[in-house]
Amino acid sequence: MKMNEKTYLRIEEIISIPSLSDTNISNDGKNVAFVKKTADWKDNTYRNHVWIYEKDKGQCSPLITKDIDSTFLLWSPDSRDIAYLSPVGDGDHKKKQIFVKSIDDYSEVQMTDEKEGVSRFKWGSSGKGIYYVAQSKESEAIMKRKELYGDFHHIGKEYQNNSLYYIEKNDKYEFENSVVNQLTDGQDFHIHEFDISNDGNKAVFMATPSSKMEDFMNGDLYILDIRAGELQKLNIDKLLGGSVCFSPDGSKICYSASIREKDYYKTQIQDSTLEIYDLNNGEHIQPLIDFDSTVIPLRWTAKGILIKWQNKTNYHIGLLSENGSVKMLSQKEDCFIMDASITIDGNHISYNMAITNETFEIYLDDKKITDENSFFKGKLKSNREIISWQSSDGLDIEGVLTTPVEFDANKKYPLLVIIHGGPAWASFPIFSGCFNEKYPIEQFIEKGFIVLEPNYRGSSGYGNEFLKANYRKLGIANYDDVICGVDSLVNKGIADKDRVGVMGWSYGGYISAFCSTCSSRFKAISVGGGITNWSTHYVNTDIPYFIRMYLGNTPWNDPEIYTKTSPVTYTKSACTPTLIQHGEKDERVPTPNAYELYQGLRDMEVETELIIFKGMAYSPDQPGINVAIMKQNLMWFSHYILGDSMEGFVVL
Repeated sequence: MKMNEKTYLRIEEIISIPSLSDTNISNDGKNVAFVKKTADWKDNTYRNHVWIYEKDKGQCSPLITKDIDSTFLLWSPDSRDIAYLSPVGDGDHKKKQIFVKSIDDYSEVQMTDEKEGVSRFKWGSSGKGIYYVAQSKESEAIMKRKELYGDFHHIGKEYQNNSLYYIEKNDKYEFENSVVNQLTDGQDFHIHEFDISNDGNKAVFMATPSSKMEDFMNGDLYILDIRAGELQKLNIDKLLGGSVCFSPDGSKICYSASIREKDYYKTQIQDSTLEIYDLNNGEHIQPLIDFDSTVIPLRWTAKGILIKWQNKTNYHIGLLSENGSVKMLSQKEDCFIMDASITIDGNHISYNMAITNETFEIYLDDKKITDENSFFKGKLKSNREIISWQSSDGLDIEGVLTTPVEFDANKKYPLLVIIHGGPAWASFPIFSGCFNEKYPIEQFIEKGFIVLEPNYRGSSGYGNEFLKANYRKLGIANYDDVICGVDSLVNKGIADKDRVGVMGWSYGGYISAFCSTCSSRFKAISVGGGITNWSTHYVNTDIPYFIRMYLGNTPWNDPEIYTKTSPVTYTKSACTPTLIQHGEKDERVPTPNAYELYQGLRDMEVETELIIFKGMAYSPDQPGINVAIMKQNLMWFSHYILGDSMEGFVVL
């Protein structure tokens, strides 16, 4: 390589790209706070810090200069204080507590001291106090019994229920030594999302019977009269999700809900919309039935409900009127808005947006106030574009094609296919470590590959019918969508059909495992955290309801569909070198999936490696593990497709 010759981002540089989130605008519309996540290589961890943009100064600066993690931030109603969550305690016993910091004198107060920490909170409209969710006192008593008699687990009952609390400033206008009020007492439920009416008289929240993921199917909406202490469960027979918010006058609520009743989704893929409930007359309306099911409400303002939704490979924001009309607030068609915040009057907005071939930046009233893309200065940067093809049954499929700077359309490139998880998710033509933390696309490009990321049937953003198009066709139809995308690039003359590899994590790992056992089309495969046997996975995962939704039944009532869609069923035909990577503590896709595939491939004398990452759940919390995962994949595909050496293959 020549001196000063530009290169693509190295793996450590890919992981070091800052990630921005939790955008929140002050109520006066002048300042924006956000969380910036960075890799701390010295301590081998990730740091989350609150940053503030002050419009009068025209610059961004960290709220806290010390290495203290801080997330989930909210401005006070008077725009002078910021509340956020930060861990307190030692070692593995750190729990998130609420802190309040003044931007006038930068004084800081720890508001809460909950034994199991705080999960979420909101300011009261007066600014005198904060509502928050934490473990209920009843659950604390059960935890104490566990300490006395052992940490047993009663199957069918999860004891980690929580309650809604309120803490208010004392007579000295300080939070220290303030009285904490438990607003929900003795109820057997677990609160997820909540909101407080502008007059402070009512709370609305979504709650499930327990914190178990399986109870997702049994969520309800509750209204709490805060002054009277009266709790009412609303008559809503829908699957709930996303967020919930009050209208400005407190007479209505808006929330994410399924289109049909709960029971329908016991054996059907969920499709969602927004629902508005009138608290005065009990009327329900769903103003966006034909909208994409990714739509969620963010805040109800004087000018309408701020909503966010996916449109193919874009994420937009807009203001929804009760009549169903939507005023677009996204200024660009090709953009991904991760989160947004709006003032109560609807006049000012901030959001976190990435446009094609860039990473995320923070905007205030459509003005960019950060400069994270300067990270790429002096580097070559691959190009991402949207392409389309037809699957064998005629269904139109899109995908993201990544090519080098000096792409030659007359050259045949080795091709790597990266398959997103979900399946209700998608790949997007942007640079973001939070969406691709395990596969080093820039290094693949530097090695001479081109990369295809297919948005196969079942992906979100393409409408409800596309979302449900892989019902009882898992793996089989997905493989067809992927291989037709490969064939499309081969037929265009830009991909070498004899040098193709495939990889993916979670559901993407499942499709990759299907490719490993069902196909001889690939030269190398990597299966990350993937499902390999639906029957055994059904009894091991924390979300068996997900499998029932997609396969239409349980393994006891319909073993044939579970067998037909499981990669291990086809192990006898496996022939492709396969790398298997898995997190030791992944509860969503437990490790038996990895061991079953590994043993089957070994029995068939297929070249394979199994790497179990100790202490890791679905995603690594250490940049060093991210490096290992990426380097293993880079070496695996470089060896089996390009003929490079495997010397130094990274195994932790």
